[in-house]
Amino acid sequence: MNLQPIDLAIVGGYILLTIGLGFWVAKLSSGSLQSYFLAGNKLPWWVLGLSNASGMFDVAGTMWMVGLLVVYGLKSVFIPWLWPVFNQIFLMAFLAIWLRRSGKLTGAEWISFRFGEDAGARASHLINVVFALINVVGMLAFGFLGIGKLAAEFSPWQLAADPLLNDKLYGLIVVALTTVYSVKGGMYSVVMTEILQFFIKLVVCIAIAWIAVTLVTPEMIRAAVPTGWHDILFGWKLNLDWASVAQAAKPENKVVATTAISVIAVEGHSAFGIFFILMTFQGVFKAMAGPAPNYDMQRLLSAKSPTEAAKIAGFVNVVLLFPRYLMIAGMAILALCFIGPQWTHLEAAAVASGQAYTGDIDSILPWVIRNYMPTGLMGLALAGMLSAFMATYSASLNAAPAYVVNDIYKKYLRPDASEKTLVHLSYATSLTFAVLGAFIGWQLTSINDIVGWITTGLYGGYTVANVIKWYWWRLNGTGYAASMALGVAVAMWMVIYKDADGHAIDALAAFPWLFAACALVAVAGSYLTRPTDMATLKLFYKKTRPWGVWGPVLHALRTDEPNAQPNRDFWRDMFNALVGVLWQTAITASAIFLMIREMEKFWLALGLVALCSVIMKFTWWDRMRDEPEPI
Repeated sequence: MNLQPIDLAIVGGYILLTIGLGFWVAKLSSGSLQSYFLAGNKLPWWVLGLSNASGMFDVAGTMWMVGLLVVYGLKSVFIPWLWPVFNQIFLMAFLAIWLRRSGKLTGAEWISFRFGEDAGARASHLINVVFALINVVGMLAFGFLGIGKLAAEFSPWQLAADPLLNDKLYGLIVVALTTVYSVKGGMYSVVMTEILQFFIKLVVCIAIAWIAVTLVTPEMIRAAVPTGWHDILFGWKLNLDWASVAQAAKPENKVVATTAISVIAVEGHSAFGIFFILMTFQGVFKAMAGPAPNYDMQRLLSAKSPTEAAKIAGFVNVVLLFPRYLMIAGMAILALCFIGPQWTHLEAAAVASGQAYTGDIDSILPWVIRNYMPTGLMGLALAGMLSAFMATYSASLNAAPAYVVNDIYKKYLRPDASEKTLVHLSYATSLTFAVLGAFIGWQLTSINDIVGWITTGLYGGYTVANVIKWYWWRLNGTGYAASMALGVAVAMWMVIYKDADGHAIDALAAFPWLFAACALVAVAGSYLTRPTDMATLKLFYKKTRPWGVWGPVLHALRTDEPNAQPNRDFWRDMFNALVGVLWQTAITASAIFLMIREMEKFWLALGLVALCSVIMKFTWWDRMRDEPEPI
């Protein structure tokens, strides 16, 4: 189905409304850096939670997760632990409160709060800025590729004969439009437009879910997938026999099964038990490290208070996961049952031209919108997907100038610069990173490539130093900087390294070795240099009050304040994190069970959600404190 005038009008009207709203609220952000980057710490937690959920609802990630569900079935709910998605649970349980108690503007500024201002601390501050900016570029490139594929699929105009080049040209156009309002309005503009975008995406999620349930029966799904596809539990092996499906399936569905076989072979997840252990191992440590210095951290620092920061992290799971997975599951089952003829046609064309073809997993999302959304609703669906990109992109773009302007220019070059100068420099910085992100995105061909590098390469190098900084007093700026520098250097090396057969490094398998090396460097660097100034440590510990190995600092603090108390909440925080992960996973699984009409499992998952919610009401919600335990 081609776009009708009403669909084009809806998409065009959405773009104009978003840009207009961004400029309308821009005046709220123009007064100071505090207003530009954190909206003056005036926005309620539920507003920031909706904004953060909208920012996480990205197009490229949604394409990826649709493909995961098609190939891996219910077991796919665990694969996003690579990010890890349950970092929001650890933030909710305790880390968001610790972070917000600092009252800082950015993650790099927080590093100075932790390590002070000696040479090692400055090195740690700079390496944190470098990581943050690399991460911003990676996220911008990630979004660029996904939105280009989507926009090119529906545009009535062909900008280039080469399909990949055509995708990228459309990516440039959408990036330019998004950059306009993001740069001008700062955090206020990002948050307000993201809330509008969230409700558009909610309507789209419900519409796609309804269409899928109407057209696909449980019997059709079972005929299209191997035994075990419906099961969330697993053993050492994946045990999804797509080969037998390919042999037994109707000819038009065979290409779906062969695509699944190809994806599993390339990703190497057939030994799913080992993959799960490695993924969980690195995921827990990534979550224990707290938020990376990106838009997620900026939302938490924007909260009115520490407890509101924790509520933001919890609220994201409530408003994001269920509707998003209704849409993901709807698209997946439509593809399983109906995409075969299109992929078979493309396969025949590829064979005729002497090329190999397996179905393009990333093409499922635009295929569903094109083939199953009626006129009018198709335009709204495109606006929703466009908003998904804009939300993630603008949130990432807003993080970049916070680090360049506040943490480099103001801190080291012009401490006396006027607020107007700093805000204008923020505009220029955002534009620069928009160009850089588009340049990197232009080089990419696969969403899965950038997902793997960000989740296990870049974040793998970030993890160790940022875990230790919370829980061990003796880690100093030198140890932190050395560990982070090693991690970032290895991550960048992974981008370019290929073995003799042209294969890249398996970043997930390499994570334990990288973790051990970075830990050794962090400990050695800390013990070979002077500890952080005790006055800095006492201030940090007094305000933040983390649990962990902080005995010497607590002892020093008690010389000034004899009644100072340590944080005794370790077991409660860990219990809440465990219950929260079960809660989050059950929310995700319940949406899929509903869509595939496994109603007994749906009610079981929903009951688990309710049980976990009641438990956390008493062990988490009622126990949160803005300030540490009274002294």
